Amino acid sequence: MTGHPAHHQESGGLPLEVLLPAVFVVLLAGGYVLLAARARRRNPQAGWSRWRTGWFLAGCALLAAGLLPPIAPWAHGDFRGHMLQHLLIGMYAPLGLVLGAPVTLLLRNLSAGKGRRLTGLVQSRPVHVLANPVTALMLSVGTLGLLYFTPLYNTMSGNTGLHWLLHVHFLLAGCLFAYVIAGPDPAPARPSVPVRLVVLGVAIAAHAVISQLMYGGFGINIHAPVDQVQGGAQIMYYGGDIAELLLAGALVATWRPQPGSRRASRTTRQPEARPAVL
Repeated sequence: MTGHPAHHQESGGLPLEVLLPAVFVVLLAGGYVLLAARARRRNPQAGWSRWRTGWFLAGCALLAAGLLPPIAPWAHGDFRGHMLQHLLIGMYAPLGLVLGAPVTLLLRNLSAGKGRRLTGLVQSRPVHVLANPVTALMLSVGTLGLLYFTPLYNTMSGNTGLHWLLHVHFLLAGCLFAYVIAGPDPAPARPSVPVRLVVLGVAIAAHAVISQLMYGGFGINIHAPVDQVQGGAQIMYYGGDIAELLLAGALVATWRPQPGSRRASRTTRQPEARPAVL
């Protein structure tokens, strides 16, 4: 492994690198807070959960931590910083954002007609395919193999535009995976809890394998000093485990039995419990 490629962004461009993500995060958080306040005014009885608001704002804070100094400049020149940035943008921030239930909040603020159109979009075939657990798993975890075991990481880390594109992918793929596993928002066809736990277990195993191969230097293609690569692998191993355990906790906490399922089960079993009439 050779030294990390020099990043093309000069120090003179740092204010813009700080300004753009800061404005994006402020607009994201501010828009959510305004919609939450409006939802409470429109329906005071239903209101809007302050826990949801807290989760979303926590996700925004984690996103800001990953995109702004001191982590962002560190990530440009140190693979350990890159990996910490990846965890914040792609795993921790998405969990908070998804638990904020932004789609449900948006539905609370839309008219009946626009709400039906948004619900139709959520239930559409393309979203159904995208929200499949296998699709979400491949986009969030499968691309890591492509990134670190091919020259892709070295190419993207040396190009400012591609580097930001990588951030966008991490964020969107992380939100999709968290939404499929534990999202409270409406979904086209959410699998059962055992299926989602299996998918999450596969993600945990995949992260562990990739980080161990990275630590041992087997097959990776990362132009960075060995100590940085090994440090990044450790951050991925332990930080990824914590994030995925939090996601598992969110899945268990947000899971609710289907209404009437227990009653239906009793009804189904009732004829079997009756003694035979001779």
